[in-house]
Amino acid sequence: MARHDVAVTGLGLVSPAGIGVEASWARVCAGEPTAAYDPALAGGPVDFCCRVPGFAATALLGPRRARRLDPFVQFAVVAAQEAVADAGLDPGRWDGTRVGVVLGCADGGPTTVEQQHQLMLAEGTGQVSPLLLPMQLPNMSAGQVAIELAATGPNLVVATACASGGTAIGLARDLLLLDRCDIVLAGGSEAMITPLVMAGFAQMGALSRRSAEPAAASRPFDAQRSGFVAGEGAGVLVLERVADARARSARVRARITGFGATADSHHVTAPDPQGQGFERAIRAALSDADVDPGEIDHVNAHGTATPLNDLVEAQVLHRVLADSALVTSTKGVTGHLFGAAGAVEAAFTVLAIEDGLVPPTANLDDPDPQIAIQVAAKPTPRRIDLALSTSLGFGGQNAALVVAAP
Repeated sequence: MARHDVAVTGLGLVSPAGIGVEASWARVCAGEPTAAYDPALAGGPVDFCCRVPGFAATALLGPRRARRLDPFVQFAVVAAQEAVADAGLDPGRWDGTRVGVVLGCADGGPTTVEQQHQLMLAEGTGQVSPLLLPMQLPNMSAGQVAIELAATGPNLVVATACASGGTAIGLARDLLLLDRCDIVLAGGSEAMITPLVMAGFAQMGALSRRSAEPAAASRPFDAQRSGFVAGEGAGVLVLERVADARARSARVRARITGFGATADSHHVTAPDPQGQGFERAIRAALSDADVDPGEIDHVNAHGTATPLNDLVEAQVLHRVLADSALVTSTKGVTGHLFGAAGAVEAAFTVLAIEDGLVPPTANLDDPDPQIAIQVAAKPTPRRIDLALSTSLGFGGQNAALVVAAP
């Protein structure tokens, strides 16, 4: 067991695949896509996405809290509550000064911003809610989780675009190794599916336009991929030092053993065509974990289903790992959760290790012949001792996590 290890003792998920870890993992393993027509996007350039199904904020959080929280904060609070319960921890009994929260978020609360902007245009500035800023600021996901769970240690929101969730987990690990905290709730949350945000992505040419069959639109590593499908949700992991988890007889679900983060310094949206920054992030994570590339059994790839991203990522994975690892992209089911993606996918990586099962890459019907890596097209039983979870973001930001069996 490396001295850099931290234990994952709890998981919480709110995703398009379901509310809760069990529901989300079951649909991901079934390879059942979640993309569907969304009436809130009717008339826009793209009218489908991957929503969290049946999220009843009032029932889950109570009417007052539900009204005062933007969806990205609602998702974070619900996921954090599940993760803490899963870890067997009681916020009423812990030393909150030693409990930190580090969450990733790319945007904050655009739902609230757009609603309040429309209200201002229609009825004047006097009708704008005084809760506008407390609801939409990106730091409010971590701030509200801390309020809900009496966590008074370091409280941070990390913004590295679509790498935010992975970056947050890596930084949370650092807080534990530096003895700044004894427990950290780490992950990410996002709710960016609004008409304005979707129009912006569409204008960039980033979204799939496969409106006639939305369930088939998110197709990572497939020759017919045409762009990503937007998703929403949250993933939270409870992290502790391994010795502390063992001392309280906690279930160690997996270990985070390595982290790498880099910048391409190349382009505001496109990855470096040679993938040099991404490769350095992977190699840094492997070095941090003190493992050889050939020891990696499985990769939960960023795999957005955009033509350039998937090709560059696959080339780097092949260059670093050769054929040792079986790769999947769970975005074929969930769509792209932006700042929450790395956290949700890290949780799926933990579950893959636990169950000895690589989930399928949904819609991989015609694998791109330019992609040389092994990509799982169906659920594949496999012993997984070491896995990699990778994330890339606008601005050329990269994050890689090495996840190990307990």
